[in-house]
Amino acid sequence: MYEKFYIGTEKSGLQKDVKPFLIPDDAFEKLQNAYNFHGRIRKRFGDRLLTPVAGVTNNYESLTSRLRLKVGTTDANGDLGATITGGSFKIGANFSIKSAADGTIEFFTVTALGTPAVMLTNGASTTHTINTTTGAFVIVGSKAFSDVYYYPSEPVMGFAINEASTVNYEPTYAFDTRFAYEYTNAGWDRLGTAAWTGTNSDFFWSCVYRGATPNDPALFVVNNVVADGIKYYNGAAWATLHPTITAGVTLETALLCTVFHGRLLFFNTTENDGAVKTYRNRCRYSWNGNPLHASAWTEPTNSGKVEIPTQEAIITVQHLRDQIIAYCERSTWELVYLNNTVYPFKWQQINTELGSESTHSQIPFDEAVIAFGDTGIHACNGDSVKRIDERIPDKVFELHNENEGVKRVAGIRDYFSEHAIWSVPSNETTALAVYPDQLLIYSYDKGTWAIFDDTITAFGYIQNGLKKVTWANLTDITWATWTTPWGENGRNILYEARNRNIIAGNQEGFTFLLDPDKSTNCACSMITGITTPVYGEVDVVIKEHNLKVGDYVYVENCQGVTALNDQIVLVQEISTTSSDELTLYHPADITGTYLGGGTITKVSRIDILTKQYNFFSDSENNVAIAKVNFNVDRTDNGEITVDYSTSSTGIMMSDEAVYTGCSLGEPILETSAYDLIPLEASQARLWHPIYIQAEGQCIQLRLYFTDQQMLQKSIVDSNFEWNATIYSAQKTSQGL
Repeated sequence: MYEKFYIGTEKSGLQKDVKPFLIPDDAFEKLQNAYNFHGRIRKRFGDRLLTPVAGVTNNYESLTSRLRLKVGTTDANGDLGATITGGSFKIGANFSIKSAADGTIEFFTVTALGTPAVMLTNGASTTHTINTTTGAFVIVGSKAFSDVYYYPSEPVMGFAINEASTVNYEPTYAFDTRFAYEYTNAGWDRLGTAAWTGTNSDFFWSCVYRGATPNDPALFVVNNVVADGIKYYNGAAWATLHPTITAGVTLETALLCTVFHGRLLFFNTTENDGAVKTYRNRCRYSWNGNPLHASAWTEPTNSGKVEIPTQEAIITVQHLRDQIIAYCERSTWELVYLNNTVYPFKWQQINTELGSESTHSQIPFDEAVIAFGDTGIHACNGDSVKRIDERIPDKVFELHNENEGVKRVAGIRDYFSEHAIWSVPSNETTALAVYPDQLLIYSYDKGTWAIFDDTITAFGYIQNGLKKVTWANLTDITWATWTTPWGENGRNILYEARNRNIIAGNQEGFTFLLDPDKSTNCACSMITGITTPVYGEVDVVIKEHNLKVGDYVYVENCQGVTALNDQIVLVQEISTTSSDELTLYHPADITGTYLGGGTITKVSRIDILTKQYNFFSDSENNVAIAKVNFNVDRTDNGEITVDYSTSSTGIMMSDEAVYTGCSLGEPILETSAYDLIPLEASQARLWHPIYIQAEGQCIQLRLYFTDQQMLQKSIVDSNFEWNATIYSAQKTSQGL
């Protein structure tokens, strides 16, 4: 006699602190590209290219999502020659010229180094070269009287919001390794003329404070590179803050900056007293008032310094109530205000052993500041520090520490979905990859965890530049594929103009919005080159692709080589000598000459392992399960494979049956309506069973996309929401 066991309101998420037969019934040994969302398991949230109208990505309009700078306008003949100063010119950079007359676009790709080098183009220009040493370029015979944009294809190294006079419409800035950019309704363009010289691990930190007058806001920016100094933007131009401390002593740069009790503060400073020295444990502060004044930083009368009594470096800081929490490498401190004009601040120790290694991992909350440390993910409430990652205690030890891995961890808080999100480089990345390859998701309302695969170098917020979306201008999603009913629970916030949304950037200078109502990634990697392949193999160049063997990507927009377009293909091989080269598997011959423009989208594979269930372990019996009934949200074309293993073997029975010639039935859970049950086509939720033949000490389910399903766009693009499960189980022989 089979008994029914109902499991609903999934609350526990990913749990790795105990063996999978000991975790709660609603927890998971593996939760990849799916997460706990308000009591159900949902396919990962996706992202959407940042375009002037949310959701509009026609043709090359997605170019507005990339960090770019306008470098001139062509003449009546479609000619332009100029020199870009301050940049870093390399293979993978691009130019575009959008015709002012008809909107068509000529797109250029730097595929070789040279003085000059000929660029790849899909248009009619007769000359298109760039000197990758000097930045001088020449374009002849392109679109007449049209703007020319240059895309450095450098990694996004930070975002900032400046304060503006219009409430809820603050300007958004971005930084790559060389330039600053501002986003408007026309897309990104260079902000001012300042240039930086940092590497792909020198991230930007910023804060907004007053300028020369109290009503004159200034954005202060540091990247901890001495040659770049401390820069500030006053709303019109960039300038350098290079304060004199005492005679012969100057402040050069710092790792961090913030404002506290009317003073501008710099932490982990680099100073010059005839020799450049770094004071890793130092906070230096200005006087109370204009930080740009010549006397604002002079000691000892107007400003000062306060050092933590340790040789550990200050790694990250954040405000918490009326104090500043500072995480050092292995300890946590607070900077408190003493209400003393001569000695205004004092350090006090909160914890002697827990700290942080990742500057941009800090996320502020109402009652705590959370950051990544070398022993865990820590939360400081101002009185104590504790780990919050007890359910996934080994995750911080799995970070890829080479290639400045700890500096690359970036965090952000999603207020609407109630998530903390970190971009992390995992130990699953390849030897040559340097950028993060995973997102760690913490649902702080439930205390649950999940892991997505994605490459993000920096996070920020954006409010300006987005127009309210309508069905008329929403082109990359349809009513049938919309994952949340319009207006449900106040959602679809991404499509409300001037809401504060999360913006992210990647290693190629693409920027995109995290979208809780879209379950697929956006096309945010450019194909630099395609080699005419042998049968089944396509050699491709993608700048810093960050992919692994076994990944799947969706290819589109390729000019000249069109057979690859609109297909999902397998990453078959990764170069061991270049971070840009890989081989894709394509089961047909491909002809033509690549002219540029191609993009790829990472296709995420759902992979879920449940608890190892035995509903009768208290009576020392084995368990047999004949049917598992799933409650899922209805989709148009969705499905997922359900496999299972018994007695903690890890051997998946459906796969094993194929090898042995047995038939265990079709293990496909369809989330679309059954044809023979007409009413299902109008239902929001469906109960669909999977019949299994399983008996043992315990039984564990795996829900995942197979390799065959990964190649079908209609399946992998479908939403997946799993609401509840009913197991039909009975006792079998005693055998525990």
